Amino acid sequence: MAEGSVSISEVETSFQKFAVHGDTKARGKEMNGKNFVKICKDCNIIDGKNVTTTDVDIVFSKVKVKSARVITFEQFNQALTELAPKRFKGKSKEESLQQLYGLIVGKEPANIGVTKVAKAAAVDRLTDTTKYTGAHKERFDESGKGRGKVGREDVPDNSGYVGAYKGSGTYEEKVKEA
Repeated sequence: MAEGSVSISEVETSFQKFAVHGDTKARGKEMNGKNFVKICKDCNIIDGKNVTTTDVDIVFSKVKVKSARVITFEQFNQALTELAPKRFKGKSKEESLQQLYGLIVGKEPANIGVTKVAKAAAVDRLTDTTKYTGAHKERFDESGKGRGKVGREDVPDNSGYVGAYKGSGTYEEKVKEA
């Protein structure tokens, strides 16, 4: 392979970042099919016209060993060599491969837009603490922040003061009279 503006070590760094993505046991030496499709999507190798996810899956199956589920970096390079002429039609194999390497270098797995938070009017209405009534209202302060244990339990006041006690004088005086 003729090395132009992109070095193989830079491509291998991106390969390792995508190889460990989403797999806690991965070491970065081998890449599974899911991550191979991810690197192709994130680096715009899959353009929807010339190269599709089906093409990428077929090439992955071609380069991997029959019983294996993963590919090594050498097999990854072989897969890119097969995808390059498809992606950049009308260019030489070496030139298209270098352009493909240029798309991959410096990229990392993107997590943006993977999971979107559902915002619905019904959810907003149910979680608005200002609309709570009764005992539930006591669980939150004015700002809507939860009070924790104080809001859930009726904590007794052991100060000795009895709020509803009506009478003149102290308790001891009442006991002496009786």
